[in-house]
Amino acid sequence: MIVIGIILLVLGFIFSIPILWTLGIIALVIGAALALLGALGRPVAGRRHYY
Repeated sequence: MIVIGIILLVLGFIFSIPILWTLGIIALVIGAALALLGALGRPVAGRRHYY
């Protein structure tokens, strides 16, 4: 999710497409939250780690 978010941010910036920029930010935040919860050892949706 974090990598997809970064790719969408870059593509949105290069091609000046605001929806890609917005989706990139959302994907980046969700990916960071899942990574943080997984690093803390707290299972999210039945999975202990998200890669």
